[in-house]
Amino acid sequence: MEKLYIFDLDGTLYEGTDHFDYYAERLATSVAEEKRLEYWNDYKKMKNGNHTVQIGKGYDVANDATLTIDAMTLEVVDAHDWDGNKLPAIISLYKNKEIQFDFEKIIAIGDGWWLPFVCAKHYGVKNCYPHYLETKDYMSSEKFNLDKISGLKEGLLKLKQKNKVVLITNSDKDDVERLMENLDLTNIFDEIISSAKKPSLTTEHFKKLQHNNKISYKNMISIGDNFMNEIAPALLLGIKAVYIAEHKAPITHRDLTHIHKIGPWIKQLT
Repeated sequence: MEKLYIFDLDGTLYEGTDHFDYYAERLATSVAEEKRLEYWNDYKKMKNGNHTVQIGKGYDVANDATLTIDAMTLEVVDAHDWDGNKLPAIISLYKNKEIQFDFEKIIAIGDGWWLPFVCAKHYGVKNCYPHYLETKDYMSSEKFNLDKISGLKEGLLKLKQKNKVVLITNSDKDDVERLMENLDLTNIFDEIISSAKKPSLTTEHFKKLQHNNKISYKNMISIGDNFMNEIAPALLLGIKAVYIAEHKAPITHRDLTHIHKIGPWIKQLT
């Protein structure tokens, strides 16, 4: 085995955002009717990058505070209320502390799933999980069209000829199996780690893979669209990282490659 490639799933091995909007629609049914217009206006601003809540930040549910986080140290460097006003008290609360994401009280806004979730929380929705399940049911129906990435399967199969390919995802086992079937990627990966609880357990997963495969960190590559989940933990261990995002990466690093799409990258790699 020459190298170990570690792939994320959502936002990495398939594209499209229709399911995020569907989730937002389902959540809207639990928002008080008189607040729904505000909910939709804020959600649209988030999607366009015109709101204090943005991908790459954190969210303190109890304090309704958006947290700007140093992706490499996981320390809070700034905090704002819903309208963008600075919150010195919240900044002091987290000073010199590594933030612990639990996905209930402290949210890592790592991808498009979390924008409608945070918006719904702000507007008083107590339990978002039933609507998440509704969205997952929608994604398994004929109504949902998954955007397959041209050349991805062929690229992964070529990588496997000399390397090992692993999938680490926060999705649960049933979701992963269904998505693998829909993407025609069943039996491609040498190992699949589901319900991974990234970013909290990302480093632990990487260390275990390194130990079990008896490979050096410099020969491992983490590929994903979530900087906090897949990229920063890799760079801190000396693992190379490939960040998939339309927007600029938050840092520059000798072991970091920034790409807009995975398709062209994997084609040139193989």
